[in-house]
Amino acid sequence: MLTDGWTSRIRLMMTLTDQPRYAEAILFTRGILGLLFFMAGWYKVFDLGAVQHAEHFFIAGYRDTWIPLWLLWGLGTVVPYLELAAGGLLLVGWRVREVLWILAGILLMVTYGHLLKEPLFDITSHIFPRSVFLIALLIMPRAADRWSVDAWLHRRAARKRISAP
Repeated sequence: MLTDGWTSRIRLMMTLTDQPRYAEAILFTRGILGLLFFMAGWYKVFDLGAVQHAEHFFIAGYRDTWIPLWLLWGLGTVVPYLELAAGGLLLVGWRVREVLWILAGILLMVTYGHLLKEPLFDITSHIFPRSVFLIALLIMPRAADRWSVDAWLHRRAARKRISAP
């Protein structure tokens, strides 16, 4: 937990640093993470098929676990669409905070699933890199994400408030 001293130091550091750097870093990080999830979702929805995804990655591997079959089917068919939509939303920068929490939930679920089958599963291949990008976006200052739909909507709302009688 940050103390008031640390909080004020971080705020001072952020005001002293170059804000465009934050915007560039966020845009790049959002782009990478968005592409990773969007393309995975695209493959799972349009090439593999959501039902085949559920059968191959959820049902076949986890039907002998404690997880109910209805939950495996539900998650297995919904996750590809969530990845596709969340990746696309991340790319354009709309509802970024909410999207990041959805993706965090997916990453936690995938991590648990792999560890359920193999307790010493190596997460470095696809879970860890995605988690690093996600955590980086979660800790970046929201106001610094200037090149996003969220920022555009915020600026537009601010202009309306100023020009309103």
